[in-house]
Amino acid sequence: MTDTFMRILPGKGSSVGVEPSGLVQADAFTSDDHTELDQLYFATDDKNVVAGVWECAPCKEEIDSYPVHEMMTIISGSVTLTNKKGKTEVFTAGDVFYIPKGTQCTWQITERLRKMYMIAG
Repeated sequence: MTDTFMRILPGKGSSVGVEPSGLVQADAFTSDDHTELDQLYFATDDKNVVAGVWECAPCKEEIDSYPVHEMMTIISGSVTLTNKKGKTEVFTAGDVFYIPKGTQCTWQITERLRKMYMIAG
């Protein structure tokens, strides 16, 4: 764990490396582009709290129980969330939102997505 401040740079000039991410199943992608990348800026020793920048190509997933508490800020792109009651929200660049752990939803990236995130397990 760090004991200093950090600046999260969601673009060029970051000293934090970009790594492939494997959260999305291959059959969930809705185009031939299966790009999914992560820049991990911070993680507690137990990985219970993490923060970074995630990027993903268009995909659609049915999530029975969201695995973590997550606060997100959309940098670019678009994601549409539909809850189990059918309520739909579209989030685009500049939007900040939160998904509580256990939420049942459909997560659909309709336009290549980049987001800053902070997750608590």
